[in-house]
Amino acid sequence: MGNFVNPGNDAFRVALASSIYVDKTGLLEYTNKVTGTLQAYICNSRPRRFGKSITANMLTAYYSKGCDSETIFADLEISKSPDFKKHLNQYDVIHLDVQWCMEPAGGPEYVLSYIVEKTISELRMYYPSILPDHIKSLPEALSRIHAASGKKFVIIIDEWDVLIRDMAVNQKIQEDYINFLRGLFKGTEPTKYIQLAYLTGILPIKKARTQSALNNFDEFTMLDASTLAPYVGFTEEEVKGLCQKYHRDFEKVKRWYDGYLLEEYQVYNPKAVVSVMLKDKFRSYWSETGSYEAVVPLINMDFDGLKTAIIEMLAGNAIEVDVGTFQNDMDNFYCRDDVLTYLIHLGYLAYDQDRERAFIPNEEVRMELIKAVKRRKWDEMIQFQQTSMKLLEATLDMNEKGVAAEIEKIHSDYTSVIQYNDENSLSSVLTIAYLSSMAYYFKPVRELPTGRGFADFVYIPKPEYIDDYPALVIELKWNKKAVTALHQIKERKYPDSITAYTGDILLVGINYDKESKEHQCLIERYQKRGEN
Repeated sequence: MGNFVNPGNDAFRVALASSIYVDKTGLLEYTNKVTGTLQAYICNSRPRRFGKSITANMLTAYYSKGCDSETIFADLEISKSPDFKKHLNQYDVIHLDVQWCMEPAGGPEYVLSYIVEKTISELRMYYPSILPDHIKSLPEALSRIHAASGKKFVIIIDEWDVLIRDMAVNQKIQEDYINFLRGLFKGTEPTKYIQLAYLTGILPIKKARTQSALNNFDEFTMLDASTLAPYVGFTEEEVKGLCQKYHRDFEKVKRWYDGYLLEEYQVYNPKAVVSVMLKDKFRSYWSETGSYEAVVPLINMDFDGLKTAIIEMLAGNAIEVDVGTFQNDMDNFYCRDDVLTYLIHLGYLAYDQDRERAFIPNEEVRMELIKAVKRRKWDEMIQFQQTSMKLLEATLDMNEKGVAAEIEKIHSDYTSVIQYNDENSLSSVLTIAYLSSMAYYFKPVRELPTGRGFADFVYIPKPEYIDDYPALVIELKWNKKAVTALHQIKERKYPDSITAYTGDILLVGINYDKESKEHQCLIERYQKRGEN
């Protein structure tokens, strides 16, 4: 049993012994199904804090013949599979954590030589007569072992993309690494000695150079997780179960940490969910492992529409994005969509595959992005927040003329001439106009369903602000009257659907007159049943 070759199951035992472990061994049913086939080459990318290393350790514990893992899997989902014992601890496993290798190797330029030297050295302990001293190539070593013994390997690489991400400006390191991956996985010879290859990291493969080296891999990403979607993070059903066990408010957990949409699954960030279960504190856990210092320089790139798109998403909108332009080239971003796609892979944005739209997934990430903006002094954002705060204050003061004036200003400043007289444009403007409310309110509920219709926007205050900030029910009208908007709110009884979540409620009716280009506003305080 070595560090890289046939490691034991100790790392996975640590996960199982933790206070919270959510069974994801169902993934092994898929890997068992594809082992020894052309689909046995898997790249499963996901953001930080989404259990990449735990999954890699689980695969190692299951497949490695350097340990006996039957008892630790006996009560887990995979034990119910008819192929459970067929593949259990049957293979030589090579498990590489490229990030971990940085320090013992002495730096990124020495990582490859360190990995190759150490792995071949450990392989010689198992196959001394097959590997003479002059063998210095890992693919050649694996090929020789297979030719002499018939043995096939499971190769697991954790943080496979760290040299792609962190060494973007060092062409030699990148070229050497890509050549290493090509030799290990590409061509006819690797199909003879590889039983299963599993790469995990933040980035997908799709990049001009790595794609040519690894185009035989099936990719599962935050853009398209396919059949592996339920194993990327915690599913909604799993989070509901944890909330019951730890007596947490599921709806509150959902507002804070839900939002990633993969296939039909609502996926939650595992690190955040575990933290809130154990600590009972609803806050952002992103900064403990996040990389937000890298975010604002990307936002500050002068791509047309990028900053406006970020503002819209911070305020609760989803925006269109073409994810096909991104090439994983960390040294070159060519357009707005490149940056947005990268932020999806990092987990700062979520992606709706059906609608091809990006959005901020939850309150935790929204807080981190706003925090990053403040730290890095994004001037346009700071100025916009000041304008938005004036609008919020005017609304809370029930200053109808002030609200109309601020919305008119934002409508004029942040909407192109072509779109100015567009009804959808007005809806988007209202969303970004109340951006400052995100400090005190959850993201707006769009078209909240009620018994007799839909409200355009509903802002529900966070629990700690319920006593100081009223909920806002906002109805928009186009070429009608603000009083018509108010009448619709009351006639269709929109506020009734949120009385359980809030204290006071303000009803806000807004109308835009296309001819005069004027905005009108009327505000009333909602009288709950039983109030005088």
